[in-house]
Amino acid sequence: MAGHLFCGFMENIWRNIFEGGDRIFCILVIERFYILWYHFMVIITNINIAINMDREAGRRMEIRKRNGQPEIYDGRKIKEAVRRAFDSVNQFPAEGVLEQITGSVEAHVRELEAQGETVMVEQIQDMAERAMMEAGCYDALKSFILYRNERSRERKVRRELAGYFEDVPELLGVLKEIQKDYREEAYRLEQLLMKFQSFYKEGAGAEEALGSLIQAAVELTTMEAPNWEFVASRLLMLRFERAMAVEMAQLEIGDFYEKVKYLTGEGLYGGYILEHYGREEILRYAEFMKAERNQLFTYSGLDLLLSRYVIRSRKNVALETPQEMFLGIAMHLAMEEKNDRDGWVKRFYDMLSTLKVTMATPTLSNARKPYHQLSSCFIDTVPDSLDGIYRSIDSFAKVSKFGGGMGLYFGKVRAAGSAIRGFKGAAGGVIRWIKLANDTAVAVDQLGVRQGAVAVYLDAWHRDLPEFLALRTNNGDDRMKAHDVFPAVCYPDLFWRMAKENLEGDWYLMCPHEILTVKGYALEDCYGKEWEKKYWECVEDFRIHKRVIPVKELVRLILKSAVETGTPFTFNRDLVNEMNPNGHKGMIYCSNLCTEIAQNMSAVESVEQRIETVNGETVVVTVTKPGDFVVCNLASLSLGKIDVTDEREIRELTRSAMRALDNVIDLNFFPVPYAKINNLRYRPVGLGVSGYHHMLAKNGVAWESEEHLEFADKVFEWINYAAIEASCENAGEKGKYEYFEGSDWETGEYFEKRGYVSAEWVELKKRVAREGMRNGYLMAVAPTSSTSMIAGTTAGLDPIMNRYFLEEKKNGLMPRVAPDLNPGTFWRYKNAHLIEQMWSVRAGGVRQRHVDQAQSMNLYITNEYTLRQVLNLYVMAWECGVKTIYYVRSKSLEVEECESCSS
Repeated sequence: MAGHLFCGFMENIWRNIFEGGDRIFCILVIERFYILWYHFMVIITNINIAINMDREAGRRMEIRKRNGQPEIYDGRKIKEAVRRAFDSVNQFPAEGVLEQITGSVEAHVRELEAQGETVMVEQIQDMAERAMMEAGCYDALKSFILYRNERSRERKVRRELAGYFEDVPELLGVLKEIQKDYREEAYRLEQLLMKFQSFYKEGAGAEEALGSLIQAAVELTTMEAPNWEFVASRLLMLRFERAMAVEMAQLEIGDFYEKVKYLTGEGLYGGYILEHYGREEILRYAEFMKAERNQLFTYSGLDLLLSRYVIRSRKNVALETPQEMFLGIAMHLAMEEKNDRDGWVKRFYDMLSTLKVTMATPTLSNARKPYHQLSSCFIDTVPDSLDGIYRSIDSFAKVSKFGGGMGLYFGKVRAAGSAIRGFKGAAGGVIRWIKLANDTAVAVDQLGVRQGAVAVYLDAWHRDLPEFLALRTNNGDDRMKAHDVFPAVCYPDLFWRMAKENLEGDWYLMCPHEILTVKGYALEDCYGKEWEKKYWECVEDFRIHKRVIPVKELVRLILKSAVETGTPFTFNRDLVNEMNPNGHKGMIYCSNLCTEIAQNMSAVESVEQRIETVNGETVVVTVTKPGDFVVCNLASLSLGKIDVTDEREIRELTRSAMRALDNVIDLNFFPVPYAKINNLRYRPVGLGVSGYHHMLAKNGVAWESEEHLEFADKVFEWINYAAIEASCENAGEKGKYEYFEGSDWETGEYFEKRGYVSAEWVELKKRVAREGMRNGYLMAVAPTSSTSMIAGTTAGLDPIMNRYFLEEKKNGLMPRVAPDLNPGTFWRYKNAHLIEQMWSVRAGGVRQRHVDQAQSMNLYITNEYTLRQVLNLYVMAWECGVKTIYYVRSKSLEVEECESCSS
């Protein structure tokens, strides 16, 4: 306004000058006016400043919270609360109404402030109610009043519950967060209070009372209210953090660097961490940690993690938090990175701490520690010699000592009754040696946690097969039993073809040693049409002793054992070898303990023993050829935790997981030297998945549907593409694996065999041929028992056993609920034993196309299944290209899980 007056006045003055008026007079007038104008503007400016200061003072006015603590008044909070009241009744306030209400409240607040009164939060909410009434917003006002009453009720029960824990002031904040995050009726704290009061003992200490509170939340977990397991997890984390704070105070540890330094000094952290990272780096990485990610754990997952995975002192006192554990693992996995090491540490930490990727149990347990054996699976070919057999048993013992699971191929060992050095009938057969492996599994436990675990594989044409099939059954000669091993049979295509087309035909069992002696070749060293041709040659050769058994009878023995014991596992050797990307360098005889690994194998061979003098002493030197002693490192994408419809997220997570797995090869401590040599030749990794059923349920996909098959096909193709792309990218940076030349990767046959013909795939094929592959084997889907529990998702590829069940633990029963169980997912979570297994088999075939190794896939049967129906599932699996079958889980049968492959 003042500016407009000034402009008009000046316009008249200048017009007067140019029209011939008294110019000197006009100039004097202008000079005087400028002086007056300057003083006028100073006054106006000061007035504006005063007004703004007054407004700012109103905005920054101090009020009191309900607990008496001061807080700066923030009108936006009232505005937001009022807006939510309108939203709750599906109304949109008229223009200016929100400003009118908040302005009225602010005016009253300023008025009380001017009178020197202390303004309480409750008074401000009363003012808001009055302002809404004056504005005529009655529906929103009613909602606002109900909201206030609800908050009042919540505060009351929160304080009553916290009243039992005067020594645990942190509990009040945890309870408030629980009320904020779980607003449904089923999660009201009144229920927790009532359940807790039934457990509470008068005079109980803080820790005992917290234990009762946690147990109360655990027992409230039901199918209708599954999120109580997250509430229980938060309470468990509170108790853990309190104990951790006390321990850190006693040890005078103030930050993550000091903790790493202390743990290293105590021999609980590997010295290599401090050798690779300085103090500033470790403290910088500590800023990556996000404590709020602890809220992602279910109670059972957190309980498992705290009891078995975080580092503990020799007195069993926990010394690291879950987030410190994830960061320690990330630092170990990124230790040797030359480019962007900080970035890789963060990416590894993020993928682990968000529970979107899980590393295998040995990696989670042993990374960052002095004995960093990070691998899950080992496979050895047992030679047909005394030295060779005992060397394989020795290797198994060493693998088991450091927490690995083992697969042993006995297909080269001569059968019972075969000749030794020309003496006929001298050989005792494979059962005696398998019993030796059985006793080793019992004697050498896995890090003192559980007994060793070994799968023993035998070919379907081996003469000792009938006795082998009875290893774990409950009837027969106990001297021929081995109840602690897991039998598995290697089947050629011919066997399943005869089972389908000529069940009444004869099957011939022979000794591999006799075949080698008579024919000059090992039948087990070939596959497909070549194997079939040689098999019939051996059948027709009268010099080779045969044990003839009808196919029907052999199938009955196999299925009877499978239904009774869950084993033997199935290994379809022709399917495996036909799709082997490294067939130019060898054969795959069998799989591992959990049937997901399929890599080239060959026996360790003795070359010579000689006597030498070293440093004046006589020593015996044994020289061996390392063969192909398989070892594989595992990780899993937690599909239930990932948006699998977002190809970009899948690619980024797969890229990080593949990088971590490749790094494990170079960082690993190998229990036997043969494993290291082979690992560096092929650089194999096994990227798998967990949360498969979780993924389907979240995306509204029924297991028994064509949609399931299409969905799985798309997701697994994306994962496979991302894995190949990542390995190729790593090869460009770090170099190709040793045997890349001549492999299916280089020739392009890998892509052609799988029908990858789209433009995108063709371009990737060309890139692989040009830049190479860092890893000879990429994908293997493990069973993921323990780590899927940590991630709060379903295990591996399996459907759930029940939507809700009680798991028996040492300290009582623990409720377990299907992840993300809600009305939308309820009917998608069908019990495994109620699912038509044809759909599981077909899905296995769809996925197998995209998995270069194999899958731990179980079959679920009930007592209503006939042996013919079970046989049909096996034949269908073979026809669908499924390479392996893990357990046959009968509804009345409980089988052990392998934790080595859990990833």
